[in-house]
Amino acid sequence: MRRFLIIRLSSIGDIVLTTPVIRCLKQQVPDAEVHVLTKASFRSILQHNPYIDRLHLLDKNYLLLIDQLKQLGFEQVIDLHHNAKTLRIKRDLGVSASSFHKLNIEKYLLTAFKVNVLPEKHIVDRYLDAVKPLGVVNDGRGLDYFISEADQLKKEDMPGAQWGGFVAVVIGAALGTKRWPTDHFKSFCQQLNHPIVLLGGEEDRERGAEIASTDPIKIYNACGKFSLNESADWVRRSKFVVTGDTGLMHIAAAYRKPIISIWGNTVPAFGMTPYYGSDEVPHELLENKVWCRPCSKIGYDRCPIGHFSCMRKIEPEKVLTIARQWLHSSIG
Repeated sequence: MRRFLIIRLSSIGDIVLTTPVIRCLKQQVPDAEVHVLTKASFRSILQHNPYIDRLHLLDKNYLLLIDQLKQLGFEQVIDLHHNAKTLRIKRDLGVSASSFHKLNIEKYLLTAFKVNVLPEKHIVDRYLDAVKPLGVVNDGRGLDYFISEADQLKKEDMPGAQWGGFVAVVIGAALGTKRWPTDHFKSFCQQLNHPIVLLGGEEDRERGAEIASTDPIKIYNACGKFSLNESADWVRRSKFVVTGDTGLMHIAAAYRKPIISIWGNTVPAFGMTPYYGSDEVPHELLENKVWCRPCSKIGYDRCPIGHFSCMRKIEPEKVLTIARQWLHSSIG
């Protein structure tokens, strides 16, 4: 038995993007036993993944965790997070380790000076480089996302208007500069002649109610009412997904859903666009290339300059045009 530990501590989308590494390592290395370490708060993302032999959770008792991991005798640690915390974990475990290239200098040059020297390479392929010495190659099958039967929506969870199909609209995002303005979402949802489900967390419930108020029958506000995995099932059941650069965008890609992605302060050049592997799935990347963008590799609560043109100038009509075309094609 060859025992490996993959580390990715956070966040939703970043963890989902590691799933090809988990699957390829498990299936391509003979006798591989694959362990994964993540933060306890992200357990649900990986707990049903059949390619993981054991899931370890980082919580407050760090010393106990390290002691338990040491006893397992890993052949190699594969660090897909590569920050100060994971450096400490690798040091404390004292075994052979590999990591992926974060390209922090290249990202700094792009955010600070707008000089793009980033390679045209998706982060999934950079993650896979960390296991290339083990003979692991990209199998082209894209991302994985697994939920339990208990997480699957029941018919009584879905309003009648959505039974015949719906468009999933993700209004939530961890940071404000990744979030399309509420008035744009409201205009889009009001004008789209098709059932809609709004997805987001508890913090998005009020905005969802405002957007849904234009037509509470056509637009169902699911924000804050469902767990992450239940929200993933809404995505899985949708015709297509309208979203910012969010974790649910990557979950949608794992389910091979067509995606209209709306980009604010982050840019596709960072290498984290919807990833389908070798599958050809319709998707549109909408961005307004203003001079100040990208302003951050992660994001801010609000636009640091104040105009928020990167999002505001992506008009609802542009998203509506694509959505209507898809609804009138085989996609819808």
